[in-house]
Amino acid sequence: MNDEMLNRVEKKTKVKKETIIDLAKKLSNGNMKDESTLREVIDSLSKATGKSVSNETKDKIIKTIQEDKVPGNVDKMF
Repeated sequence: MNDEMLNRVEKKTKVKKETIIDLAKKLSNGNMKDESTLREVIDSLSKATGKSVSNETKDKIIKTIQEDKVPGNVDKMF
């Protein structure tokens, strides 16, 4: 991720750039499709943003990632 995109994400989400980088490293070092890693990242993001995520929503997010249904151009989301 480049600095410009990280700054946009930080501004929009109020999640510090360092937190974003740490979470990205966690996903890089672990298996991107590992359910426990994904749950940990979702929980970290939930805590960082102050927004709760139901177990049902977590399950949907994990399924989407595991089935490779994430949009290819994620930077357009921000």
